[in-house]
Amino acid sequence: MSQIYDRVALIGLGLIASSIFWASKRNNVSGCVTGFARSKKTRDTAKKIGLCDEIFDTAEEAVKDADLVILCVPVGAMEQVVLKIAPFLKSGATISDVGSVKRAVIDAVEPHLPDDVNFVPAHPLAGTEHSGPESGFASLFDNRWCLLTDHKTADKKSQNKVVSFWEGLGANVEFMEADHHDLVLAVTSHAPHLIAYTMVGVAEDLGRVTNSEVIKYSAAGFRDFTRIAASDPTMWRDVFLSNKKATLEILGRFTEELFDLQRAIRTENGDKLLNYFTHTRSIRRGIIEAGQDIEAPNFGRDIEIDQN
Repeated sequence: MSQIYDRVALIGLGLIASSIFWASKRNNVSGCVTGFARSKKTRDTAKKIGLCDEIFDTAEEAVKDADLVILCVPVGAMEQVVLKIAPFLKSGATISDVGSVKRAVIDAVEPHLPDDVNFVPAHPLAGTEHSGPESGFASLFDNRWCLLTDHKTADKKSQNKVVSFWEGLGANVEFMEADHHDLVLAVTSHAPHLIAYTMVGVAEDLGRVTNSEVIKYSAAGFRDFTRIAASDPTMWRDVFLSNKKATLEILGRFTEELFDLQRAIRTENGDKLLNYFTHTRSIRRGIIEAGQDIEAPNFGRDIEIDQN
């Protein structure tokens, strides 16, 4: 594949940034890739494993002369990062992100950008429960979706290049309005994560079931909950606080549905339960038919992938 950008800067060097680098090199999508992480330990690890062509000790140095800058930091940190790097961005450069909330990111980033910098918000729907520079791998985005947000400061040429970049990493790309994106992700990712955190917390607090029993006798459903609940706590704290309105709306609907199912169990309404479970089972079939998962046990892979 032909090179999309001569120079790309990754600010933050966790799972997503690491995977961007390896996928970019696999498919020759970008030339020089620079990187920065706030933690010296993370920077040292990145250097040791060959992550990025150059690792810098400041974000300002990393973004110098970059054609594309990707913010790979928690949503709550993006404004402070942009305030630091804005004066050092190359004229005509594009800045993007990988945050799983879009309205809050736009509000945090856009006001601080120079007029000659294009902003193309993005969200790759891919991830695992692991974090850190050593957790990335080149195939993370293969056949996954990356959602881009139309935004007034981005021209079509900049948007098209970001589309080509993510397609070069293996992703499918689609545009989505910011507020609608946040509602969709509240359904497909944010609320399910909060439910998983809650269920693991319930198991830990339930005095009549010991921790050793929870660990030793975990069934597949609970194991999946623990995998999700092992995700980066800082990232998810910021997601919930940044997408508060949509997440609370979906949790309210979830609570109503849960009360309805509780009533069906209490009254032994088997028809209600059977009809409900039959309907929800069809959603799983739709995900498989859309190519976003397979029927094989353990999802047919060694690395468990999760959208975030």
